[in-house]
Amino acid sequence: MAIAPVIVGIIANPHKQGSLPALVDLRRALEAHGITVRLEESTAALANEANGIPAGAFAQEVDLAVVIGGDGTMLHAVSLLGEFEKPVAGIHVGTLGFLTSCRHEELAQFVDAIARGCFSTSVRTLLDATWHRAGKAPKKFIALNEVTLARGDTGRLVSLRARVNGEMLNDYRADGLIIATPTGSTAYSLSAGGPLIAPEAGVFLITPICPHSLSQRALVISDTSVIELSSEDAECGPMLFTVDGRDSVHVEPGDRIEVRKASRSFHLLRLEGWSFYEALRQKLGWQGM
Repeated sequence: MAIAPVIVGIIANPHKQGSLPALVDLRRALEAHGITVRLEESTAALANEANGIPAGAFAQEVDLAVVIGGDGTMLHAVSLLGEFEKPVAGIHVGTLGFLTSCRHEELAQFVDAIARGCFSTSVRTLLDATWHRAGKAPKKFIALNEVTLARGDTGRLVSLRARVNGEMLNDYRADGLIIATPTGSTAYSLSAGGPLIAPEAGVFLITPICPHSLSQRALVISDTSVIELSSEDAECGPMLFTVDGRDSVHVEPGDRIEVRKASRSFHLLRLEGWSFYEALRQKLGWQGM
């Protein structure tokens, strides 16, 4: 049993069909249980209200955050919320996602459960990625799923050097390279042939994208490792560095990307009875005998 929230903050994707009806129903259900609701700024605008607060203020204002949208909205919420180490729940307005807690039609049961404190949190590792370029200030990014360094506009294979804890790992000739958390093992890394990893595993994944050599395979390493990516091949041209599918940066030969475990975590709310393995069976169509 967890402590039931007194104040809940809501972030809704204003561009996703179904967000507004879910917002209205969620707010009504929360207030019916005596729970105070705070809306994030763009969410308040979606509801034609002017009293929204920045998502970055949720850490001081609310006990629990609810994100309405889908897995993509949850990933965006990681950066919006900032230093928020309280439970975050996701309401999916389509089909069940890996990061969401329930669907719109399950809102009544969801609100009843959190009002009674019948939930737990799954602590998820975050990636801290820093882009270095000579003569420029380093730029930092945070990711829940993965960071990716991939070919840019040329359409050609890129040459990428990867180091782990300062030691040379490999020179990759590929479409790119993914550094993923266990949470991200069910996302882009999986599409690129990486393994599935249980959320609580203390590891990172290094997954090449369409490598030129079949000997270049996905690698699982400790999440205490520091990974450095770079390219010294001027003929490759600029590459594209992305964080959870957003925050794109053009990376030039000579630039460095340093990736490590972030000092903070993401606390994903899970209702009682939720199972990662059941989610795998549903999403991947696995069946028992």
